[in-house]
Amino acid sequence: MNEIATSYEAADRPLTAVLEALPGKAWRAPSPCEGWTAADVVAHLVTTEREFLSGRGLELGEAPDVAADPAGAWREHAKRVREALTDDVVATPYESFFGPSTIGETFERFYVWDMVVHRWDVATAAGVDAGLTDAELDRIERGADGFGPALHSDGVCAPAVEPPADADRATRVLARLGRRA
Repeated sequence: MNEIATSYEAADRPLTAVLEALPGKAWRAPSPCEGWTAADVVAHLVTTEREFLSGRGLELGEAPDVAADPAGAWREHAKRVREALTDDVVATPYESFFGPSTIGETFERFYVWDMVVHRWDVATAAGVDAGLTDAELDRIERGADGFGPALHSDGVCAPAVEPPADADRATRVLARLGRRA
């Protein structure tokens, strides 16, 4: 497994654990992403990753049914993505929003980042601990830095919110993404 697939798998393990721990009613709970339920967050992850890869000529098969089984759909999707992230695929260049890039670099900088952030969103919707580590908070901060002013553009993150003066690190980092921990 290459570095990108390893990074994806490392972000997938705790995300999958949170998804599998959710009781059925939690999937309909509102998430911190305005207008989205916990299930909608999973659908977003699946859809955006699939669209990105299919837009670069990769076929992941039929889309899993997130509405029927969000956790199962994620497991199926993540398995297909890990299998697709071969050495040749991650080295494939393309012209990104931020300039020349590769599929692997985009997965590392954005999609893995998105999985970590949205793990918190789903956990928060369900009232469970996302278990963000210091390394994951570092990743979130680096990702936010990498977006620059685009971080708060439409469809990325809500405007930053002011965290309480005595806020812990996770609360401060998430506030930068427009989330109230």
